[in-house]
Amino acid sequence: MGKKSLSGVLITAAMLAVAGCSGGAGTTGETANAPADPGKVSGEIKVLTHRTDLVQNGTMAKYAAEFNKVYPKVKVKFEAITDYEGEVKIRMNTDQYGDVLMIPNAIAKDDYPKFFASLGSETQLGAKYRFIDKSAVGGKVYGVATVGNANGFVYNKAVWKKAGVTDWPTTPDRFLEDLREIKAKTDAVPYYTNFKDAWPLTSPWTGILGSVSCDAQASNKLVTADPWAKGSDLSVADTLLYDVVHAKLSEKDPSTTNWEASKGMIAKGDIATMLLGSWAITQMQDAAEKAGADPDDIGFMPFPAQVGGKFCSVVSADYLQAVSIHSDHKAAARAWVDWFTDKSGFAQNEGSVPTLKASALPSTLKPYTDAGVKLVEVSQSRTGQVNAIDKAAEIGLNTPDYRQKLIDMARGAQKGDLDDYLRDLGKRWNEAAKTAGS
Repeated sequence: MGKKSLSGVLITAAMLAVAGCSGGAGTTGETANAPADPGKVSGEIKVLTHRTDLVQNGTMAKYAAEFNKVYPKVKVKFEAITDYEGEVKIRMNTDQYGDVLMIPNAIAKDDYPKFFASLGSETQLGAKYRFIDKSAVGGKVYGVATVGNANGFVYNKAVWKKAGVTDWPTTPDRFLEDLREIKAKTDAVPYYTNFKDAWPLTSPWTGILGSVSCDAQASNKLVTADPWAKGSDLSVADTLLYDVVHAKLSEKDPSTTNWEASKGMIAKGDIATMLLGSWAITQMQDAAEKAGADPDDIGFMPFPAQVGGKFCSVVSADYLQAVSIHSDHKAAARAWVDWFTDKSGFAQNEGSVPTLKASALPSTLKPYTDAGVKLVEVSQSRTGQVNAIDKAAEIGLNTPDYRQKLIDMARGAQKGDLDDYLRDLGKRWNEAAKTAGS
């Protein structure tokens, strides 16, 4: 399986209790302090991970071997989970969810202290790491991002060049015109939605928040603003997705898409473009090598919008590594989180943005650097309120449902008008914000 985007529904400790499994929430106030002496840290820890590919090919075992050179008395065991969001969400109804885990997107931010040990103060860790405000509750940090990702379109440069397009489109209309050229002059599917696997319709598209406006406060502003107001980030993004499908520039039958197969398809030029995070670049390059294609054909372009003549790309946290509040070996678990973040080189190996501020950007983002693309780290300080509004409005910014409906409308599988649909989403959001966002 490989890297998947964040998706799922929000749950709270109260909801877990209703389900009859309230034992999953621990006693708040637990802390996993950074160990001072590696030689004194011991114990066996289980690390839950969504990276089934890296466990299966032995990469994670190599990281553990390097970790053991510093922490020889700690044994690290990995459990790779295919349906990570679904399975771990259920496990967290108990106290058996590993020692270290990636925080499921299903857990509401304000409930982090009930499930995870504090890693320190927001002020202290924020000086060292990116994305800290995403996991900070009450001034304490409960998770550290494994990596960060820039958003944009992974594309096959050879296909785009064959269609006569060599410059990045600067507007949604230009992007659509370029896809039309690809459809007319090549055999490739201009854009691939990955509709069936669903998760590519969640965070990659919601992650446009901040790219169109080049605004680091784009997410926080959702507490008081209609996300689908005309010209807003999500309005522009969702309209583009609708227009791509409506113009028949995507796959013929979205119900038959396949994420794993799409890697080889874009590598070989059967697919021209997909919206994904920068983490996907190395995966598509690997797919090209396996397919006997040229890895250099895999490119990465920003969303087609500019502010002041400059592209902007949001850089956001991937999964957050956390220490379970129930772990019997919190020092060993914290040692793994710190080493993996600071010393493993995982971010560079994956072509991702390092969480450690002192680390350099990966070579995969050199095209962004060379083109002067502005990287915008969007604040997540009001994520708890945004989550509450989203839940009350029953929309699901981080679930695929509303965009799957949008695609079905665009292809004629459901009745509906785009403008009416976005207005209804905004109305529901604004009504929910009157009470839930306070």
